[in-house]
Amino acid sequence: MVYLTRLEHFNAAHKLYNPGWSKEKNEEVFGKCANENWHGHNYELYVTIKGDPDPDTGFLFDVKKLGEIIRDQVIEKLDHKNLNLDVDFLKDKMCSTENLAIGIWQQLQPHIPAGVQLHGIKLYETPQIYVEYFGT
Repeated sequence: MVYLTRLEHFNAAHKLYNPGWSKEKNEEVFGKCANENWHGHNYELYVTIKGDPDPDTGFLFDVKKLGEIIRDQVIEKLDHKNLNLDVDFLKDKMCSTENLAIGIWQQLQPHIPAGVQLHGIKLYETPQIYVEYFGT
């Protein structure tokens, strides 16, 4: 089994805010991330697939095609967007990095071709904070 990872980058704004809570409770729980004027991140997205290399090419999967899938299904929907307002797959969800990683998996999974498996999503919100998701 071989694991292949493709790195992509996107920038997006969001805020963490539970509408069922008071402004004070949101600020207590989410701190600066509850800023009513939003805040942004420079996200780093690592998408890892796994499988066996093709005997004819030696490739697990064409990395250019993997990049196209990631860009078409994820990056175009997220880059320079407001995650709370502009991203359909995050509608009615808290826009945490955890939920974003799950949503990215759900966007990619149907587009990963037969013979290859989506192994994991690693999403860096900052250089010090990242989330990993390996499906359900």
